[in-house]
Amino acid sequence: MSSRGLRSEGTIDRTVREAVSNDDIAACHAVMLQLRPHVHADGFVDRVRQMERTGYRLAFIEDAGGVRAVAGYRYLDQLVRGKVLYVDDLVTDAASRSRGYGDALLDWLFETACANGCSALELDSGVHRKEAHRFYFRKRMTISAYHFVRDCEAR
Repeated sequence: MSSRGLRSEGTIDRTVREAVSNDDIAACHAVMLQLRPHVHADGFVDRVRQMERTGYRLAFIEDAGGVRAVAGYRYLDQLVRGKVLYVDDLVTDAASRSRGYGDALLDWLFETACANGCSALELDSGVHRKEAHRFYFRKRMTISAYHFVRDCEAR
């Protein structure tokens, strides 16, 4: 499912594509950097390619010559829900927010999940991302669990 035309009225193009080429992946870096500032450009393509070996996929919306929104996702098989589409990363370029790019990308992810036999779309979101949470609630998502972390570096 490499592209699904989720275009809207006007001149804004909200067509979602999967990043297939190294150039596609590299073009996503500047937007991904806004969510993952620790991921440097020089290793981004190689890191994505490595993650693809375990099921990671990168989808994006490009409009007017630039990437406007990016999502990294994978399929998981869980005891609790069966097959789900899990969104690792979801970010809209800060200068392009509130123009429907995030809506189109999340809608595409949800439709992709349903079309591929998933029971749900899941994602985690940092507790500090209040604007993102309002967006997720508006998209009819619910909080279903706490996500706990213990960093190995902080023994």
